[in-house]
Amino acid sequence: MQTLTYALDTTWRTLLADLVVVPANVLRRAGLPDDLLHQPSVRLEPEDYYRLWESAEQEKGDPLFPIRVCEAVRAESFSPPLFAALCSPNLLVAAQRVAKYKKLIGPMQMEVRDDRDMLTIEFAWLDGPRRPPVSLVAMELLFCVTLVRIGTREAISPIDVTTTDLPSPLAPYENFLGARLRRGPRHMVRFAKSDAVRPFLTSNEPLWAAFEPDLRQRLADLDASVTVAKRVRAALHEAIPSGLTTMEAIAQKLAVSKRTLQRRIEAEGTSFQQILKETREALARHYLEKTALPASEISFLLGFDEPNSFYRAFRSWTGKTPDSIRQHA
Repeated sequence: MQTLTYALDTTWRTLLADLVVVPANVLRRAGLPDDLLHQPSVRLEPEDYYRLWESAEQEKGDPLFPIRVCEAVRAESFSPPLFAALCSPNLLVAAQRVAKYKKLIGPMQMEVRDDRDMLTIEFAWLDGPRRPPVSLVAMELLFCVTLVRIGTREAISPIDVTTTDLPSPLAPYENFLGARLRRGPRHMVRFAKSDAVRPFLTSNEPLWAAFEPDLRQRLADLDASVTVAKRVRAALHEAIPSGLTTMEAIAQKLAVSKRTLQRRIEAEGTSFQQILKETREALARHYLEKTALPASEISFLLGFDEPNSFYRAFRSWTGKTPDSIRQHA
């Protein structure tokens, strides 16, 4: 069975800097490449993921490392789960979105239960050769409390928090949570329903609508059976705004030769140019129908040098103008 790998969140560099931890020292402790945090599209197996976390904790040398991480989290950090959460209208929707995209960055999954008087968020760690570090589990539980506080700008505390292995010393964690942290059979945090539906001041549904397709594509790319065409589309989603959309550039992102990539694409009955056209057209329609972004900005996001080039290309794709599509939507 193929081992799943997980994207290394690009906010690690910022996080380590905020924690005053030297990334090179962390990577050496973990036995990982020195340039890992500067590589595009890095993916780690669970064992490497846990080792990176433990190395950062050891380098910091702070028994309250999970608390320090949550204190360093900021609203402007572009982490997919955090972004999904803070664009949401409230914690209930935030938790549901994070649960969907959480496995993009780690060997874990979230279950969200919406009861009449309570919201329950439970973590499960995917099977592997070892259990996750206690401090990493603690951080995920604390993260739920952190995001609702960032979103609402209020000192909200959970009703109940349980985990299988308690961190030590315990008192600072309970002070951070404003609630007891108990030993139990599950990794779980519960909030009052009234707090779960309290509005997020960071809510931004139009921005979420613009970025969700990219997150969906990244999620699809985790599937071991994903086609080459889908992998190319996922790579193009990341590359299109920069204009690096040649077959050579995409082949490099997918770690194959240009000739190998072309052969695999043709074996699936399509071509690179066809995939590029379809990806650009789909993104253009999405931006025109789901957002209020001006055509000049859409042109930039699609990698065109200037709006007139975008207008001509869109008309050749669809036989219609961008304005007509927007007016119809």
